[in-house]
Amino acid sequence: MRIIHFDRKLGEMKLQIDTLDDMWHLEKILSQEDLVESKTMRTYKVGTKEEKKPVTLRIKAERIEFSKTSNRLRILGIIVWGTPEEYVQLGRHHTIEAAEGDRLKIYKNWKGHQIKRLQQAEKESKKPKIRIIVMDEEKALTAMLRSFGVEYGAEFRNSGSKRDDKYEQSEQSYFGQVVAEIERHPEKFIVAGPGFTKDNLKNFIKQRKPELLDKIIFESVSYAERNGVNELFKRGVIEKIMGEERFETEMKLVEELLTEIYKESGNAVYGLAEVKRAGEAKAIGKLLVLDEYLRTDKKAEEVVDQADKAKAEIVIFSSEGDAGAKLKGFGKIAALLRFKID
Repeated sequence: MRIIHFDRKLGEMKLQIDTLDDMWHLEKILSQEDLVESKTMRTYKVGTKEEKKPVTLRIKAERIEFSKTSNRLRILGIIVWGTPEEYVQLGRHHTIEAAEGDRLKIYKNWKGHQIKRLQQAEKESKKPKIRIIVMDEEKALTAMLRSFGVEYGAEFRNSGSKRDDKYEQSEQSYFGQVVAEIERHPEKFIVAGPGFTKDNLKNFIKQRKPELLDKIIFESVSYAERNGVNELFKRGVIEKIMGEERFETEMKLVEELLTEIYKESGNAVYGLAEVKRAGEAKAIGKLLVLDEYLRTDKKAEEVVDQADKAKAEIVIFSSEGDAGAKLKGFGKIAALLRFKID
């Protein structure tokens, strides 16, 4: 994401969408009644014929949809302004379909946490992405770290059995598939798994494609499954490689929250009523809130705004991540306190 221009007084932000992650962030901060402007195509009737004409439209948003499968952010709403005027019908419905490379202007009453979120997204877009392969002697599962969570991809299998005479040939073919996957992408890879299979792969690469070793980090995990990927987060492997990463921060914060709750230390509260009370006392040090809850509940938004004005750190959790699922079980909103409240 690139923020091209921002005027908070006018509520106007112009930005460019660079990645799929950017669309996910925008879907979380856009609301009904926001004005969104973009170049788009509009059907124009000439006699009995219909033609598509390029126009610039500003619509008042009614519905926002993000589709990971079609790589599109769709903003549905009513046209309030447009040019050229002869191709624009004010008051009619239109859908802006934003994709990578598109530019949008957004007019809204910006909240502090929304601005920070997009500024953070702009910083994240400059970081290299990490791809992950967890593997054992039978299969390899691929994944990519994205802003909305871990996105799982292709899975490769070793068709051979150690009892077969041609097992070594099958293993070489299996390793070849994994190496081809690594070659296909420019990002760094973490290759992890139980046992010696990852080490055998490393030797295979060393003999055939030694230049690839510069972009691969080999790690041990207990399982070649999704929980193997989660293990990399819990052990801080991703953080060590990429530096401060939002998902690891979420996981660490929710574990800290759970520890304080179970200790009954008084240093943590959860649920809207208790968090609101802590906010009124200006006791919140870190506020943890689920993205969907913040977007759909006005009372939650008020509590977040209050905490933001009191200089609390606001951490918005992805509802698609493991940490977000845990936070959901504690009322979707919680806080770690600067001091205990009665």
